[in-house]
Amino acid sequence: MFRSASAKAGLFAVALAGGCGGQAAGPASAGAPFDPLVFFAGRTAGEGELKILFKAAQPIRVQGQGRVEPDGTLVLDQQVRRGDRPVERRQWRMRQLAPGRYRGTLTDASGPVEIESKGSLLAIRYAMKGGMEVRQTLSLDRAGRTAANRMTISKFGVAVAHLNETIRKVD
Repeated sequence: MFRSASAKAGLFAVALAGGCGGQAAGPASAGAPFDPLVFFAGRTAGEGELKILFKAAQPIRVQGQGRVEPDGTLVLDQQVRRGDRPVERRQWRMRQLAPGRYRGTLTDASGPVEIESKGSLLAIRYAMKGGMEVRQTLSLDRAGRTAANRMTISKFGVAVAHLNETIRKVD
């Protein structure tokens, strides 16, 4: 079902950045906004599990390095390892449009990436090649240093993959 390179690349479109496994602490209060430009600046590390329909779950590890450019754009470079596969590199670019609203690009996306922040939650959505749709929800912990990432990849409205990942700020 997912034999094309773009479909395989899409199915492993994982977290924004990455963390060190385990569960994130409870969500922050509604007054503590999840600002991706702050959270993903610097080093991040992620660890989780990707489950593709009809396949065994695979471990995911992500190393990220983010920086905010002079124009306010966050550039996040990631190294993603899925199971025993070679490391793949990808890049996110995002910029704030209005309070709580961001737009950007991602190497794996076929169009714009839409991002909304509401309290301690960050919602991300984008389309991928091959007709796949990605929806992610990140929940920031009270300390603001760990986020739980839940991602669903769908095709024709049917969920074909799920990712559960913990992302931690390293510095």
